[in-house]
Amino acid sequence: MKLNERSLAFYATCDSPADNSGFLYKRGERHTAYHRRWFVLKGNMLFYFEERDSREPVGVIVLEGCNVELCDSAEGFAFAIRFGGTKSRTYVLAAESQAAMESWVKSLSRASFDYMRVVVRELEKQLQEMRSGLVGGCGGSLEPPGPWKPKPSELEQSRERLPALPAIPPKENGCAVWNNALGADRLPDASGCGGHDEEENPRPPPLPPRRRVSNGEAASARAIVESPSTFCRLHEKYSREVARLRQDWQQRQR
Repeated sequence: MKLNERSLAFYATCDSPADNSGFLYKRGERHTAYHRRWFVLKGNMLFYFEERDSREPVGVIVLEGCNVELCDSAEGFAFAIRFGGTKSRTYVLAAESQAAMESWVKSLSRASFDYMRVVVRELEKQLQEMRSGLVGGCGGSLEPPGPWKPKPSELEQSRERLPALPAIPPKENGCAVWNNALGADRLPDASGCGGHDEEENPRPPPLPPRRRVSNGEAASARAIVESPSTFCRLHEKYSREVARLRQDWQQRQR
């Protein structure tokens, strides 16, 4: 696997967010002594520096095809990164606390693309199950949904259920003219009801008799119209009071 050192150094020290970072103790490959190093995890690459402010990393571990597991070591809170193969190297690291060790083991276990591939497959499987469940709940139809149409309101449904109304007779000067309707030239029914004629056309209802107004009722109506209303009396009373108060105020201003 070819790696460009300059590109790796830039990627390790750039401002891109890190998945995890902190101090860990790394056991040497030839000597079993542990050295304190600053580790930065970005994606599937684990960089380690001599100090936190170092400009370039000392090394990098590509976390592909490996397993992260706890191990027994003289240093407390130790874990190992093991790669498959007989000649592959095993990296032994140790954290400063139990919480830091658990955090690093979890982050390193999820850093590889193999893990991401498994997660994506599981999510796709769950999505497919959800889609099949929705299709089964809708009657098993696999056809794509048609264009959305609004449901008719209760008022429109009630209008559809109502029977058809008879035709409205024509109007003249705002009043219905029943003489223009069919069958209006015939005499009204003797029972006094509208009813229908021989051709099942609606007949106009008979006109009600006009009520004659007596002289006493007409005089009382004229008295009510001519007498001033309560509002007029109140308006006149309070207008005089307002005018008086305005006049007093003007005199005080002088």
